[in-house]
Amino acid sequence: MPEPTVPAPWQRRTPNALTIARVVLAAAVFIVLSAFVGPAAQDGLTADRIPLLVAGTLFILAAATDALDGHLARRWHVVTLFGRVVDPFADKILILGCFICLAGPVFADPRGVMLSGVHSWMVVVLLARELLVTTLRGVYESRGVDFSATASGKFKMILQSVAVPIILLALAFDPAQPGSPVRWVVIATAWTTTLVTAWSGVPYVMRAWRVSRSGGAA
Repeated sequence: MPEPTVPAPWQRRTPNALTIARVVLAAAVFIVLSAFVGPAAQDGLTADRIPLLVAGTLFILAAATDALDGHLARRWHVVTLFGRVVDPFADKILILGCFICLAGPVFADPRGVMLSGVHSWMVVVLLARELLVTTLRGVYESRGVDFSATASGKFKMILQSVAVPIILLALAFDPAQPGSPVRWVVIATAWTTTLVTAWSGVPYVMRAWRVSRSGGAA
């Protein structure tokens, strides 16, 4: 039997470096979005679309590191405790931070209409789902129960990663005023993401319920 290949030092470092890069890119997205002054001070979102274009591009790069770091860690057999902790942290910071920004007052027109389609209660739903699943995972994995990500959780992450750049880039090219096609796109994207996020937490709750009924056996 051939001996297992020992990963090179650069292979051990690369996945974690990509995870750290995602945190840095997330911070960059938030900084760029903070430079966006919104329609309240200008004639529509297209008047200052550069921050939205830059933020959308940076988000896509950050999301790409999410798909790459885990794949490389598993392929090279270099999964680390640091990666298991920081990787989901980076994901949540990136996604939740962007949705918080999209629900901010700079994305509301002078009449108070949220042109991003994202409302504060949607952010609460996203945050509640993440807190619930993270708490359940921590409690049950400490008891030896497998609480790894489900297919619904992975689909939720993919949808969120697609929804944010869709909204940012759509708003960069169109003011998304009520009645416009882009307005319907951003509303549909925001609502679909919110509903799917809430639904994706159900399998985790059901798993926890089944384990509890069976006496906490793994």
